[in-house]
Parts: sequence; structure tokens; C-alpha cells
Amino acid sequence: MAVKVTKAQKKIAYDSKICKLLDTYSQILVVSADNVGSKQLQDIRRGLRGDSIILMGKNTMMKRSIRMHAEKTGNSAILALVPCLVNNVGLIFTKGDLKEVSDEVSKYKVGAPARVGLVAPVDVIVPPGSTGLDPSQTSFFQALNIPTKINKGTVEIVTPVEIIKKGEKVGSSESALLSKLGIKPFSYGLIVENVYDDGSVFDPKILELTEDDLVEKFAAGLTNVISLSMALAYPTLAAVPHMFINGYKNLLSFAIATDYSFPLADKIKEYLEDPTKFAAAAPVEAAAAATTESAPPAKEDEKKQESEESDEDDFVGGLFGD
Repeated sequence: MAVKVTKAQKKIAYDSKICKLLDTYSQILVVSADNVGSKQLQDIRRGLRGDSIILMGKNTMMKRSIRMHAEKTGNSAILALVPCLVNNVGLIFTKGDLKEVSDEVSKYKVGAPARVGLVAPVDVIVPPGSTGLDPSQTSFFQALNIPTKINKGTVEIVTPVEIIKKGEKVGSSESALLSKLGIKPFSYGLIVENVYDDGSVFDPKILELTEDDLVEKFAAGLTNVISLSMALAYPTLAAVPHMFINGYKNLLSFAIATDYSFPLADKIKEYLEDPTKFAAAAPVEAAAAATTESAPPAKEDEKKQESEESDEDDFVGGLFGD
């Protein structure tokens, strides 16, 4: 006869399991599991098998185990997970790439009908077209103010109609109509709510950032640092080059406006006194390149003329030769 496991023993086993996982994994996805069935959860487990483990449980038990682990190991950073354990959530412990694991989890979504009293996660729009229902079913459409017409013995919806808005509860009429039309407007699966990575908790949207996005954000931050440094006249590594350039511009402006000069300003003054020197300052290579580029067509013209002349000679010789 099998020995019945007590609640206390179950708690001890759960604490041991979660503490072992916390010791092994430094990356955790906190996922909401609303309306996720056991069969669907099994499919997700199989899809993640290899480098990820899903752990479900009551929030109070998970919070208790995490606090116990933090006290036992002195790892207070793990306590950042506690505020994330709200509503129906689970934990995915992983050693894989967080973005890849998150994408894999999002693949396992199952369509679900609009049940009465359910809060709609998305807007529900009934498309236009034939419904396949006979004219006796028009009462459902009239109750929801959906414009219809009878076409070839069936009810046809004239225009697309939004019958449920996101955040609203599904009514009995909406549920019955969608059921008759065979529409399953909602899809459910594990949704990543928060990401824990070695003591840091952040929004899963960060996983969508690419290298280009990071470079753009870094450039924007660098611009702000330079602007602030320039406004405060406070030298920073990012602002010093700009400060040197501005200083050089100020000295150059002063030298041009006065008799004071320095080597770099002398050259600018020469250009201002004799603007033709700007043209003389053009690289010789550019002129040589232009000459070289223009040369081949002339040679081709000469060759063309020579070939024409030789053709004419051949023609004359052919008429009067011999």
C-alpha cells in the first residue's frame, strides 16, 4: 500500500526543488498561465526540453521558497523575483538564449471560444460575408446591431462589425453568435511578464531590441552627455573634442578680426586675401585624374579616324588596283 504524502512533506519537497533550480539557473522567465490547459502545458514542456524547466505552483509557496533560499545562501538579489509573483504565474528556468526561449514559448498558443463572462484580451471583429446561417437566425445579428441581408437563402454580414472590445466582458449574445459562426477569437498560452537575469529584473520588450536599436539609443545618450557638458562648460571625454574645435574656431575668428595670428590662421588669412588660392589648393591628383579620364576618348577618336582612313584606302585600291 502506497504511503500518502502529507502537505508538509510536499512543501519540503517543493522547497528543495525550487532551491536546487535557483542554485543551477541564473536566468528565469516569469510567465502568466491564465487559461492554459494541462495538455498545452505538456506541449510547451516538450518544446523547451533540453535547457529549460517549467515550474508551476502557488505564489505563496514560491515566495516562501525564494525567501528561504535567499536567507540560506545570502543571495539577496533573488528577492527581486518576489514582487513579480502576482496572479497566476509560473517560472521558466533556462540556460539558453532568453530571446529564443521567449519566442519558443510564444509559439504554443491555442485558439479558444469567447465564453460568457470572460474578459476579452483583444478586440473581436466579425468580418463581412456569408455566415452560412439560415434567415431564422437573424435575431442574433439584430440583438448586436449587425447589418445583414439575405443572399441565396443565407444570412450575409454587410460590413465588418466590432462586437467585443478589449477589456470588456463577453456577453451571452456575443458568445452565442461567435459560437454559431465557428469563430474562436481568443488565443491563450504562456505569456512572458518579466525576465530575471542574474539579479536584474526587466521587461520582456528589452529582448526585442537589436544591435542597431542599442547603437541608436547609445548615440542619443551620448548626444545628451555632450550637450550637457557643453552647456555647463564641464569637460568630459565625449565633449572634449567639441570643446577643442570650438576653442579653435574662437581663436581663428579673433585672429581674422585682429592683427594677432598663428600658423594655422596665417593660411586662412592668405585664402581670404586672395580667393584664387582656393582653386590652387585643389589636389593635383584630381586634375591629373580628370586629364587621364578625358584622354582615352581622344585616343579612341584617333584610332577610329585611322581605321576609317585605312578602309578608304582599301576601297580605292580595290577599284583601281591592278
